[in-house]
This record gives sequence, C-alpha cells and structure tokens, in this order.
Amino acid sequence: MTSALYLGIDTGGTYTDAVLYSETEGVLASAKALTTRHDLAVGVSGAVEAVLAEIGGATARIRLVSLSTTLATNALVEGQGGRAGLVMIGFAPDDLKRDGLAEALGGDPVIFLTGGHDVHGRETPLDLAPLQARLDTLSKEVSAVAIAGYFAVRNPAHEVAVRALIRERTTLPVTCSHDLSSRLGGPRRALTTLLNARLISMVARLIDATGGYLAKRGIKAPLMVVRGDGALISADEALLRPIETILSGPAASLVGARHLTGLADAVVSDIGGTTTDIAVLDGGRPRLDAEGATVGRYRTMVEAVAMHTFGLGGDSEVRLEEGGLDTGLTLGPRRLMPLSLAAHLWPDAVVPVLERQLRAPFPGRHDGRLALRTGLPDAMAAGLAPQEAALYAKLAAEPEPLDRLLASTAQRATLDRLVGRGLVLISGFTPSDAMHVLGRQDQWNREAARLGAEIFARRKSGAGRAIAETPEQLAELVSARLTRQSAEAILTALMAEENISGIDAAQSEFIDRALRKASGFVRFGVGLDRPLVALGASAPVHYPAIAAMLDVESYVPVHAGVANAVGAVVGQVRESVTVFVTEPEDGRYAVNGGGESLMLRDREQAFARAREIALAEASAAALRSGAESPALELTEHVDMPVIEGLEKLIEARFVASASGRPRIATG
Repeated sequence: MTSALYLGIDTGGTYTDAVLYSETEGVLASAKALTTRHDLAVGVSGAVEAVLAEIGGATARIRLVSLSTTLATNALVEGQGGRAGLVMIGFAPDDLKRDGLAEALGGDPVIFLTGGHDVHGRETPLDLAPLQARLDTLSKEVSAVAIAGYFAVRNPAHEVAVRALIRERTTLPVTCSHDLSSRLGGPRRALTTLLNARLISMVARLIDATGGYLAKRGIKAPLMVVRGDGALISADEALLRPIETILSGPAASLVGARHLTGLADAVVSDIGGTTTDIAVLDGGRPRLDAEGATVGRYRTMVEAVAMHTFGLGGDSEVRLEEGGLDTGLTLGPRRLMPLSLAAHLWPDAVVPVLERQLRAPFPGRHDGRLALRTGLPDAMAAGLAPQEAALYAKLAAEPEPLDRLLASTAQRATLDRLVGRGLVLISGFTPSDAMHVLGRQDQWNREAARLGAEIFARRKSGAGRAIAETPEQLAELVSARLTRQSAEAILTALMAEENISGIDAAQSEFIDRALRKASGFVRFGVGLDRPLVALGASAPVHYPAIAAMLDVESYVPVHAGVANAVGAVVGQVRESVTVFVTEPEDGRYAVNGGGESLMLRDREQAFARAREIALAEASAAALRSGAESPALELTEHVDMPVIEGLEKLIEARFVASASGRPRIATG
C-alpha cells in the first residue's frame, strides 16, 4: 500500500491519542498514551510510536500531521502563561476596569498612547514617545507584547505602526488586536490580545516539541493545529494566534463526530477522564458561542464552539452526600487518579496498602486514599508556605497513603492547597475503578479496584448501614449515578442552548420523575430533538444506559475513543474577513477592514471595493493558514433605511469566507 496517510494527535487531560488515517480506508491504526503534563512531547511520542508500530512503512507515507490540544485552555483556567506588556492606543486608564481587563493584567506593565480612530476610520494623531521611552526596559520585563488600538478593527494603521517600532527595537513577539477579531468592543479585544501574548511561549513549546519529534522520526509533513471553532490552521499561524486554540480539543471531537457518524444534526457528548463536554452539531458544523469563548474567568472574542463542560468523567471522585438517613453517592467535580491506574503503575506501593486497610477492624477516615507528586518541575513549587513545603517534601513520585502521611486535620487542608496548585494528585475510588470491578474495563489493575470498592462499601450511611453489601453492588451504584448525572448534564447544556431558565435539571421534581420514568396519574417525559453521539474511551460502557434514560437514539462510533484525533485530520482550513462601509458624511463612504481604510465618493464603487478587499484578504488568510485551493463565499448585510424619502447608509458588512482542505506533502 502506498496511499497517503494523515497523522492526528490529541493531548487530553488523561490521555494523548494518535490515529493514522487514510482518505480511502478511514482509520487504520489508533493508540493512547498517558499524557505527561510535565513534558507533553513524551506523551505525544508514546502515542505516535504505538500507531507507527501497527503500520509498516507508515513514516514515509505521512503527508499531513494535525494536532488538537487543551494546553491553551488549561493555561487560561489555571492562570498560567508568560508575562506580557499591553500597549493601549487611544484608551484611558478607566477602560482597564471593563471586561475584567485589569484583573487579567495583574501586575504586568501597560503603556497608554494618544491616538486611535473613530468608527469611520478617521484618526487621532499617534504619539509614540511614551513607548519609545519604555522599550529598552520593556524588553527585559516581558516575554511578549499585546497592542490594542481604539477602533483598530476599522483602521489598524496605528497598531501596525506600534508593531513596527517594537519589532525594530526588540525581538519580542507582538500581537495586534485587529489580527484576532473584527468585532467592536475595545477592552474585550484588548483582553483577548493580552491573553494571546501570554500563551505564545507556552504553545510554542508544544509545537516545537512536536515538530522536533517529527523531524527526528523523518516525518516531513505540514503540521496543522485545530482552532477552537474546529477549523485547521498551520502551526506557524497558531504560533502567532495561540488564543485561537482554546477549546481546540472539544472542537476536534465535534468534527470527528460529524465524520465518524455522517450526522449533520446531533448532540455530541464527549466523556473523558476529567470532564464531560457537551455541544451541538447544526447543519454539519459545530454551533459557535455567539458572544465569544469563555475560558476560566475570561470572556474572549475568540470564535469557538459553544461547549458546556461538566466535572464528570471516568476519573471523577466518588463522594458520599452527607446528611439525612438515605446517604447517596455523587461524582466529581474533582479528578482523582483511579486506584486501578495507580496500582497498574506502582503495584507494590498501592495493593499492600489497600489490603492492610481492609484488614483493620474499623474503617479509617483516610482509607482508600493515597497522594503523589504530579511531576511538575521544582520551580513550580516556589513560594510554598512552610507547612506546605514540609508536607510536599514527604511526597515522592510513588503514591503515599494518607493515613500515614497526615497527622492532623489541619494537614488535610494543607494537602488540598497543594492539590489546588497542581503539585499533588490524590488517588482514590472512581467510576473507572467501578467499571473494572464489573469487568466492563480491563486496561488497569482490577485487584486494586476491587479492594478500593470493598473499602468504600464499608462506609456508613446516615442510618448507620453500610453503603453496599458487596464491591459489585457499590460499583453498580456508581454506574447508576454516572448515568443519572450525565443525563442531567446533557439536559442542562441543551436548556442553556435554548435559553431556558428557571429549571435545575438536578433539582427539578418533574425532570426527576421523567428520568426515573415514574408511574402516576401524571406522567412526565423528556427527550431530545436529535440523536445523541457519545465519544470517549468509556462511551460504549456508559452511554447506552444514558440514551435509554433520555429516550433518544444514540450512536457510539467504532473509533469513539479517538474521535478528537480523527477530527484533527479530517477538518478544513476556514478563514473569514469582514469589511465595513459607512457614510460619515453625505456622499462620502468609508471602506474599512481587511487591513485597509479608504474614503470614496460613490456608494456602489465603495461596495464593489469592499467586496474585492474581503474576498482577496479571506483567500490570502486561508492560504497562509495552509489551505490548498480555498473556495470563496460572500455574504452581505446592508443597513440602509429610508429617512424622509432618502436612503441613509448606517452600515454595510461584507463577510468573505475561504475554506478548503490543507495542503499536504508530496510523495
């Protein structure tokens, strides 16, 4: 066989996935490796080596590599990223108080310059002196610079001038706001640009590491990255606009779902180790968040999938709901390392501990829990309080039982703070362990899972009874709880899409009766208007029961466990450019957008020029992003009411879109 192969890679919270894909034969090989958070390249190479081992001579046939990742999303959620400087052109210091900009800026430097433009693209003179005075010291203070100009989306000339000066005097990476969004709203555009600058060095490390590995393996193919809206961009463009890769992984899963099922309209639920991500396919494309992607505390101007994320997955913590006589189980939102996985990696450090705890005549409050370091570099532990540093020093890479690690209740709070900083991971009983007990999963250590279930089952309800009589009974309770919480999550996500308020899916008595299919004089039902597509390695185990609870037709594709990696290689490059025409004075028409700003006397001539600019710039952007032969589309919206018998142009928008498959390496 000599057909071209495509290599898709997805780095998730628990696993890094890889697939080898052929346009004529589909998925030929797939593999998973544990994600190595301290060095993502290790997990990437582990997964890729596994798929290459399945197909002889595959390396020479790979024509395209595409990567989806949660790196940018996680960095924003966790407040990570490099120190960045912000240049504000035409804004006042009070503008920092809007859209969370001051909070996001923190202690990073900001420089205000006189300048900017109005809505028609007319300028206020630019004064570069304050920036010139700071450049020598700025280059030592920050790792990148963000530039935001007043109405720069209508006329980017001042942002371009500032960028040229910074590039002339320093080697700092520079991001301009007009390159990221054509939408109005200066402070939020400035926030988006600042976050982008912070992410440049982080995303560069992943792309450089992946590119370095591919080069060593002799894979000479273009490297693409999935954007948050599901489209592909070249790695070079991703380095310039890393903010666009937020929600990259979830977007790739939607593209993969569309390809694997052929469904144009569906609800897609992707269950991973840490979260369940739920989104909607409409007309073959992911539904996008109209207001811009929200990640962590920040609402950005990045177009991305309208994704609803819940802390519910195979690695979710199993907890007792305290209070009342009928103590029940609940899952998440915290992620634990499953006992079966911990014992798979360190059998001698985990299984004897669980056996010892089970032999004890009375259960201990810390039974079935262990702690270990996550493997982050020591530098990440800087600034720990003395009690935190002392506890951290007792931990190693292998799990340590909490009943021997913690000597007081106060130390438990200290441990939780170390977990919150990402330095320590707790291992305990999870749904993945329950599935091992029931024989529905078998990739890790089943003995440890069973021991953990026996330990958990000994815990008492409010009425003083054991939670379960057998490990199997406890595992069935956990499975049932995952089914119920997943159904509630899907309903919550879809009601949010419909803007339905006032109904809490987890608290509503009506929804409770519908999901339980309770009998009575009045019967309640609930359903979906489209099929449910389930993705994730554990989807075949959990989702038949979830679909039955929701009375919906469901699909679990053959390659549901690697749908993200499939989506990474089957997607398209897609770029759009918006050009605006306004009438600042009678008979004078301002054309702004696509990097140009001009004034014309004739309205039809202005419209024609706007169309020309939009189409040309969209095509050029798609080519820069790696498209082979982009197809062009143009949509127009003209707001031109008749006032006292005369037409008055308020605004005309010309939106050109260019899309196509990415260029591939020749044989």
